Amino acid sequence: MSKIRPSQGAPYARIMGVGGYRPVRVVPNEVILETIDSSDEWIRSRSGIATRHWANEEETVAAMSIEASGKAIADAGLTPEQIGAVVVSTVSHFHQTPAIATEIADKLGTKKAAAFDISAGCAGFGYGLTLAKGMVVEGSAEYVLVIGVERLSDLTDLEDRATAFLFGDGAGAVVVGPAEEPRIGPTVWGSEGDKAGTIKQTVSWEEYRDGTVDRFPAITQEGQAVFRWAVFEMAKVAQQALDAAGISVDDLDVFIPHQANMRIIDSMVKTLKLPEHVTVARDVETTGNTSAASIPLAMERLLATGEAKSGDTALVIGFGAGLVYAATVVTLP
Repeated sequence: MSKIRPSQGAPYARIMGVGGYRPVRVVPNEVILETIDSSDEWIRSRSGIATRHWANEEETVAAMSIEASGKAIADAGLTPEQIGAVVVSTVSHFHQTPAIATEIADKLGTKKAAAFDISAGCAGFGYGLTLAKGMVVEGSAEYVLVIGVERLSDLTDLEDRATAFLFGDGAGAVVVGPAEEPRIGPTVWGSEGDKAGTIKQTVSWEEYRDGTVDRFPAITQEGQAVFRWAVFEMAKVAQQALDAAGISVDDLDVFIPHQANMRIIDSMVKTLKLPEHVTVARDVETTGNTSAASIPLAMERLLATGEAKSGDTALVIGFGAGLVYAATVVTLP
């Protein structure tokens, strides 16, 4: 018989608070059109994006994360000292080590919280949320801060007609803590590495370092392939998450998909046959695609505007580079 004492965690976990930060600078499509041969009408019709936010020098990955996290912790009614772990999802922190989560945990004023980064692209928030739920239920942390943050303007090729208009910057954060009943459902997640080339970095850091190429790495994608995968395959994953939670689309109040593209969002709504009463996040119109930050940013905006309310049942799904995905049903804080 094992002599190891079992972990003492909570029965369940929940999202307790949410916060977001969008950079001050708002960039309309007209700015994008200075470097690509296109039109405002074409960009809107293909993506639904009218504006996005780009960070300035002071709005670093850490700075944006700290702003969003402070709001989330306050919204949860906690203090930074109570945070036991910090999980940061990002692909745009340019230091291989140490993890940016350690700097964030320190500057927030946590008491030496566990801190680490994950790289799961646009599904990163869902991955982080799943890890946080596990920590709370397992008992390794009572309260976990999950951050999705990106400065994708640093990885955007402004001459790439297929992607120049897509990406924005920002940070979103949630606090996950104990609950007496299920408030975060089972996660349906996975990867399809055979399709990894559809969203990728243009060149490796080694090639850039060694002078093989002189153009800074950027994000590129095969738009039509990604669109077809997201619409058809991710609608199936979303339905699996509903089934795993034991609910139907009629039980939903809110749908918060990754804010990749308005056409993808609208197509998923149609495929899932969401009822009219379900509020759908369409934050992409004014925020653009912020990868790991997009779901918590959209969640924060829906709650702030009153389009969604505390206690609502929401389906969240992220999907992107890898190709990776994660979907779950949550109760909004």
